[in-house]
Amino acid sequence: MTKRTQGTPKIDRRRFFSAVAVTGAASALPVAGAAAADAALPAARPTAATTASSAARGALPPSAAQLAADVAAEPAGAATPPVGQGAAGGTAPGTTAIAAVCGSDFMVDVIKSLGIDYVFSNPGSSFLGLHESIVTYGANRAPEFITCMHEESAVAMANGYYKAAGRPAAALCHSTVGLQHAAMALYNAWCDRVPVVTILGNTLDLTKRMGGNDWRHSAQDPVAMVRDFVKWDDQPTTLQGFAESLVHGYKIACTPPMEPVAIVADSELQELEVPDRSALRVPRYSPSVPPQGDANALREAARWLVAAERPVIVVDRLARTPEGMRLLVELAESLGAPVIDLASRQNMPTMHPLYQNAQAARLLPQADLILGLEVTDFWGQVNQVNRNDKTSRPRLARGAKTITIDVNDLYMKSNYQDFQRYAPVDLAITGDAEASLPALLEAVRSGMTRERTASLVPRIEAHRRAHAAAREAARQAAALGWDASPVSTARLCTELWLAIRDEDWALVSVGASEGFISNWPHRLWNFDRHYRYLGVGAGGGVGYGLPAAVGAAFANRALGRFSVNIQCDGDFMYANGALWTAAHHRVPLLTVMHNNRGYGQETMLVQGLANRRNRGIDTAHIGTAIDDPPIDYARLAAGMGVWSTGPITDPAKLAPALKQAVAVVRRGQPALVDVVTQTR
Repeated sequence: MTKRTQGTPKIDRRRFFSAVAVTGAASALPVAGAAAADAALPAARPTAATTASSAARGALPPSAAQLAADVAAEPAGAATPPVGQGAAGGTAPGTTAIAAVCGSDFMVDVIKSLGIDYVFSNPGSSFLGLHESIVTYGANRAPEFITCMHEESAVAMANGYYKAAGRPAAALCHSTVGLQHAAMALYNAWCDRVPVVTILGNTLDLTKRMGGNDWRHSAQDPVAMVRDFVKWDDQPTTLQGFAESLVHGYKIACTPPMEPVAIVADSELQELEVPDRSALRVPRYSPSVPPQGDANALREAARWLVAAERPVIVVDRLARTPEGMRLLVELAESLGAPVIDLASRQNMPTMHPLYQNAQAARLLPQADLILGLEVTDFWGQVNQVNRNDKTSRPRLARGAKTITIDVNDLYMKSNYQDFQRYAPVDLAITGDAEASLPALLEAVRSGMTRERTASLVPRIEAHRRAHAAAREAARQAAALGWDASPVSTARLCTELWLAIRDEDWALVSVGASEGFISNWPHRLWNFDRHYRYLGVGAGGGVGYGLPAAVGAAFANRALGRFSVNIQCDGDFMYANGALWTAAHHRVPLLTVMHNNRGYGQETMLVQGLANRRNRGIDTAHIGTAIDDPPIDYARLAAGMGVWSTGPITDPAKLAPALKQAVAVVRRGQPALVDVVTQTR
């Protein structure tokens, strides 16, 4: 790598694509001398076949000399050192001065020390040095550079990856404009309590900014625009400072409550020559033990739970690991307590008789004690909201006790209101719920006498009957409109379940949020592992679903899991380039389009408001329909190299199409089935 000089222009962000197409010797060739250029660039020479094909279209492909000239071209008036001469001059003609180690190489060593498998990114010139070091010095392995079509998709992929793998990935952003693109996905990760490690390029020294774009793409404080929704950020000015900041930021991100962090990798630090690598040190990563709730408070909570006659457990972001689900099941069984799973993670097996989501409206008002585990909106669980007149009323019975165990109050910011409304509770325990469950469970078991345990048998049996009745009611409801066209969402989910149930599957998309496809997956499928479902996109930003599914599929590929994505059509059109990333990197992912040709939720909201105003719903489709013309998602996917079929309107053709698609994914490739569906 040649040492940076003030007069050396940097490559523009979008021109970077053309530069990497013909790297190495080609970029060091003199513009003059077509014969020499042709000899150095044999891969660029047109073949007889390509020439004939191009001639038939009325144009010839560019010659190797033209390609070399395009790469070597510089803006008018730019101060460019002679080709083959290093920054200090004096290098032999036709050679380039290469630093033994440069700053970005050391940055890669730091990233590798953290065990980061992937760096999701759309390429940009502000981190050009880091990009080159990842793919060359680091051999593009751990981390591997994953080519993304948009920075928002890159961060969303890192979000999905963490929720499947249980460890963070990194996202690279191009200074100011790249971070602006990434902001929505960072906000989603913030609301979702996901530790995304964001690294962004910037040129802080104004004397090193070469031209207009360098100025527009640099800032004094680049992270300022997202500081309200990252947990921590830093802009180090030395390589050793970068090492300590990245390791420190990684630790902060992974300490509950987990959140994204942002570290600036200054472009000058990336290109700095390092004559003595031994002078730099990669800090040892020392993870923090998740904070556990106060022991005395947990024992008090256990006494209340053992004494309660109608306890209910409400859980949201508890199970990060298999241990979280196992401990929750043991706690529920020890108490005979029903569990309401709010599904920001998969916390409770859906086939367990104490999984009682279908009975939530009945159980919560009857409860004499509610235990909330990592519930962000606890107020919303203990109060009933009327959206029509914006009023609320308490949902709990008079005298019912409330207990919360969470880390919500350990770290909070005030500008963005994702922390929800304040809920006064009787016993608020601050601590990571998964880390606190062993002590709580031990205290519950210590307080359970033989007689008390025996008294729980009728309670558990009643919940078992209610669970079985809810499952049967769901099966009967799913049969309604079975042969309808467009395809019912119940049939879509049933046929999909039959196609994948023998795989070690994971639903890597939204599917349990209130109202989405009528909750059919969680009503019909067997979610028996914590990784079966990754939860909703907590910030509600449209465009999260597809790239997050792709990111999760990267993790599941290594884990041997079969990734399934039920994909909303509106969300798809925000970030469909994520499909190309899946095709390019050979990521096995089954995407099934929920193609209802509209923004379904918004359509119904407009209809509801129009009805309340007595205006009818004839015009509610305006601004919410995705039709006229309808989008052919199968053809769009095929154009990006993804096996696809559809649009399917005949429900009888759905099962054979899914069978074909599953076979494609088993072979290690992405596949998409476009299904024209009913609204919900």
